[in-house]
Amino acid sequence: MSEENEPARVALVTGATSGIGRACALRLSIEGFTVVVGGRNESRAAALVNEITATGGIASTALGDVSDPTYGASAVTKAVTDHGRLDVLVNAAGVITRADAEGTTDAEWRRVMSTNVDGVFWTSRASVPALRAAGGGVIVNISSTCGLVGNAGLVAYCASKGAVSNMTRAMALDHAAEGIRINAICPGAVDTDMLYSERSDSLEEVQAINLPDIPEGRLPTGEEIAHVVSFLADDRSRHLNGANISVDGGYTAQ
Repeated sequence: MSEENEPARVALVTGATSGIGRACALRLSIEGFTVVVGGRNESRAAALVNEITATGGIASTALGDVSDPTYGASAVTKAVTDHGRLDVLVNAAGVITRADAEGTTDAEWRRVMSTNVDGVFWTSRASVPALRAAGGGVIVNISSTCGLVGNAGLVAYCASKGAVSNMTRAMALDHAAEGIRINAICPGAVDTDMLYSERSDSLEEVQAINLPDIPEGRLPTGEEIAHVVSFLADDRSRHLNGANISVDGGYTAQ
């Protein structure tokens, strides 16, 4: 089959209606992927699909919440039903709570874990048979520098991202021989809505808190993270597997 006649690669992106996930969906579309927009917000998902299709791309939605144990399987099934295959999964859905252990309620702990850990596990597990059927594929997890080093006042978030980073390593070993590569990106502070959520500080105060810890002296955009995702999603990175890649302006190099 000639390259021109090969079917478009299909990518499912969870958390695609905002932040890093949205940037990933747009970047992968530009790179030629058919994109399945995963998210909870129907209107924002539809708007993103319209934005992609308006520029000649192909996109559909897989609405739902990754913390629902049935979501991963239903999203993967929808991707395969709508587009015939699945080549890439980007686990970008995530939530945060800002508290130490004493200040973290059981409900907040469970909310963070069910989205950031359970959701990644359930959706990744569901994707493996589809990736195998496509002859191999890629999972990219959005972890965090908080999965590599501690961060005061973010105990639940740090614990969840540590789990994602090590889940990435374990699954990469499990599926490498099947041609399924699994890597994680570990951003530091990124200029998205999540950075400013659940806090009373002004935008300027948030930046003043974060910038001194970043040797590069600036906050990256979601689009910058998405460029790394697109690199991991194709054969440019075919020998990268089980890696946790810091994209943090030098923060974890200190």
